Amino acid sequence: MVDRAEQARSFDRAAEEYERTRPDYPDAVLGVLPLGPDATVVDVGAGTGKLTRVLARRYARVLAVEPLDGMRAILDEVVPAAESHAGSAEKLPLADASLDGVFAGQAFHWFANDEAVAEFARVLRPGGVIALVWNEGDDARTDPRPEGFRAYIEELHAPSLAAVRSGPPFKDLIARGPFGPVAEATFPHDHVLDRSGLLDNARTMSWIASKPAAEQEAVIARLAELLPEATYAIPNIANVLWAVRQ
Repeated sequence: MVDRAEQARSFDRAAEEYERTRPDYPDAVLGVLPLGPDATVVDVGAGTGKLTRVLARRYARVLAVEPLDGMRAILDEVVPAAESHAGSAEKLPLADASLDGVFAGQAFHWFANDEAVAEFARVLRPGGVIALVWNEGDDARTDPRPEGFRAYIEELHAPSLAAVRSGPPFKDLIARGPFGPVAEATFPHDHVLDRSGLLDNARTMSWIASKPAAEQEAVIARLAELLPEATYAIPNIANVLWAVRQ
């Protein structure tokens, strides 16, 4: 049985590695959204601010909500322009109808989805935008990592991935709230890491970070055996899914 709560808490154990090695988002993901530069927006489940910093480059006022202290401390350091708050997606520390945009970057699958969608709707003004943004591998392009390394990663990920995929599609969850039609766009980009960076990146995966320390180190040692020294340009897709508050 996958302990989702323990997996979610495990990100704080690898917050520095998360900041160094998780992929960024291309600025283009915001270009498709019906939000002007004068908007006030929030990044929910902001982590170390991977999406927050992109928002801060475009919008007039950016807030960030993150429950984990270690992740939020890094966010405060690297995105000082954002106003950070402790809190959860299901109980946002924000006023009704106070925002033009609510974002979740690589985080929506961790939320109690219907409760989170209701909270997003509560804090959005009519005409405001809900936007989910996440990175995933681009299967249409060649992955340069060795086949054995990728196969072991997939084996480790399989139980958690099954739990995520057992739920409704994101667009169906948004459709349950007071939102208009859901739109989607994708943006190919590369995530470039050397061997050390790839191994540290593995430590940030909840399905590795949540393991007991000895077991985690055994996993990393096995991954190290499967990964030669090199710089790897891993093909990624940044996805954005959005809808307008009615």
